[in-house]
Amino acid sequence: MNAHMLHLMRHAAPQTTGLLLGQLDMPPDPDAVPLCVERARAIHFAQVISSDLTRASRPAERIAAAAQVPHHADPRWRELHFGAWEGADPSTLPAAETARFWDAPDDNPPPGGERWSDLRRRVQGALVHIDQPTLVLSHAGSMRAALSLLCGFSYRQAWAIDLPYAALLSLRVWPGDAPNAQITALTT
Repeated sequence: MNAHMLHLMRHAAPQTTGLLLGQLDMPPDPDAVPLCVERARAIHFAQVISSDLTRASRPAERIAAAAQVPHHADPRWRELHFGAWEGADPSTLPAAETARFWDAPDDNPPPGGERWSDLRRRVQGALVHIDQPTLVLSHAGSMRAALSLLCGFSYRQAWAIDLPYAALLSLRVWPGDAPNAQITALTT
């Protein structure tokens, strides 16, 4: 089985930062999109897949057009759904509840929100269909879910990786029933 490159890029900075946007569709800051486009010039890919949320799909469309490759938006690459916390400033939420969530997100999902295991299932469903060099523009949560699935990282290990806006992570992926990967480059 041949390995392929999988490049994961976090979306462009949204118009308002510092919020738990989750699956709210806040557009990117127009001044932030060129950074994603510039970073993509340094890598090779045959297709671009993105979350269907605008902060990811807008830079993905520009990158695909510049590279003359196909782009497909896939909602499985969306961020974790934060339920009642969607759009909230984390400092305004009950500290004990958010601490329980960050400590054990599967046992303590946000009220009406998604569990970590549900996010991992969504991302796993998307990963199994990627079999060629691909750039995926998504969100920090879905990138961390991919790392946990492909590299065997625990929740704590995956969330310990800093992923600022437009962060680029490259992995060599070996396909199979349970694809696995090796991190080949991490740039921000």
